[in-house]
Amino acid sequence: MELSLTPDVWHIGYVELTLRIVTALVLGGLIGLEREIGGHSAGFRTHILVCMGSALIVLLSSYGFSDFAVEANVRLDPARLAAQVISGIGFLGAGTIIRTGPTVSGLTTAASLWVVAAIGLAVGAGFYYGAVVSTAAVIVSLFLLNKVEKAALAKTKRKREVEVELWDGDGNLGAMLNRIKAAGASVTVLHLESRAKETEEGFRQALSVRMALKTTAEQYEHVVQELVVLPGMVKVETPGWKPFEHEDKAKAAGKTA
Repeated sequence: MELSLTPDVWHIGYVELTLRIVTALVLGGLIGLEREIGGHSAGFRTHILVCMGSALIVLLSSYGFSDFAVEANVRLDPARLAAQVISGIGFLGAGTIIRTGPTVSGLTTAASLWVVAAIGLAVGAGFYYGAVVSTAAVIVSLFLLNKVEKAALAKTKRKREVEVELWDGDGNLGAMLNRIKAAGASVTVLHLESRAKETEEGFRQALSVRMALKTTAEQYEHVVQELVVLPGMVKVETPGWKPFEHEDKAKAAGKTA
């Protein structure tokens, strides 16, 4: 039995090619939309590009070298280029992971980029059912399970970091620690640093305090709100929150008045 040197398996029509790329765009966009709504660094367009790029790579690996199929010494391997996507996407995912003290963020976004690449490979290979089911599962995980996770973590105490700057003296440090204790949180790590801070009246001694608190998410937000309005407080900064400059806000209010 004589085998054909140009089997149809190495060829794809323009309609099917377009369908696969557009499908990758849609599926990647659905997952990226959730990341975009959440304000993550890798959002809508990033996920679309990763998914489309993965689909294009597996299409190229499967059909881009069909002209060489007639060569006697050539063995085409559709999985060769596709396999490099799985390892290569790790570099992009690592760029979304940020470590700030004991807090690590971006892991979910890195994982979503990795799974979007896998979905793109599935679409490019024509494995539509697996790609669509995986996309639905990812969206359910990111939308619904995220709420379940937050609800569970809200009642679980864990270490959370906060940095403050306050004027030295007048019992400010003691008042701050008492306010934290009253809010139901406990200080596990406390690092103090004293330095001179320039003011309009001259230099004044200030304390820079870095703390690790063991608290629930709800208590943590309450602690931050309490520290912001604490007398003698200059600045409050936490991972994920914009720093609050007490003096700048007071000056701005004075100018407005």
